[in-house]
Amino acid sequence: MISSTGNAKIRNLVQLKRSAKARKKAGFFTAEGYRLFREIPKEQIREVYVSVSFWQEHKSELECLKEAAKGRCFFETVSDEVFSYVSDTQTPQGILSVVQMLPRPDDSFFSGNGVWLILENLQDPGNLGTLFRTGEGAGIAGVIMDSRCADVYAPKVIRSTMGSIFRVPFLITSDLPGEIRHLQKSGVKVYAAAGGADVCYDEPDYRQACAFMIGNEGNGLSKELIGLADQGIFIPMSGKLESLNASVAGSVLMYEAGRQRRRI
Repeated sequence: MISSTGNAKIRNLVQLKRSAKARKKAGFFTAEGYRLFREIPKEQIREVYVSVSFWQEHKSELECLKEAAKGRCFFETVSDEVFSYVSDTQTPQGILSVVQMLPRPDDSFFSGNGVWLILENLQDPGNLGTLFRTGEGAGIAGVIMDSRCADVYAPKVIRSTMGSIFRVPFLITSDLPGEIRHLQKSGVKVYAAAGGADVCYDEPDYRQACAFMIGNEGNGLSKELIGLADQGIFIPMSGKLESLNASVAGSVLMYEAGRQRRRI
């Protein structure tokens, strides 16, 4: 059992929790919580840490997991105090995994009659995680985001996805315009969610391959990306609202596409 916050493995956990640079260098990230643990593909898990109190509560199941993990991942109990130290939540659940970063999708990512979500400079971790979760529910093919977006492997993003991060393919790119052109060459129609557009979001036909672009929470999409779109669309607002939360707007669009496709 680890009982000191000065332990080398504990120091490493803290770095993975706090630093996107450390996560990128190591190729690993942390995922906290029992429900999330059960969502992780087991071949991706490299280390598991459980608090003493969590171990006592789930001992029989954890012993089976520990035995099954032999030779595949490191499994260790830590004191409740140490677990609180490494936890990223107000009320720690008692189990934390170190997970290998997910592989870049292959070329099949761009094929088929799917729906893609394209994100430009989305900064809020909660918005990003929610879009993954909603995207899975809506049945999208994947998410494409530029490298300025919030770190997809940040603890808050991982928690917000509720496990969807492991099931929704995603691509992080430093050349978002290039990836958009790639989609368009593959026959995907690209729509830009923009307040100045003149076509309501529920007017186009989304039953063929399509993608929705969502921009930064404060500034929206850049002029460059709006210029690349095949069509600009807007979500009508009542009252004095100017726009919706980025994750809400993306959810509205993805579910409209899903609604239309259910009628094919």
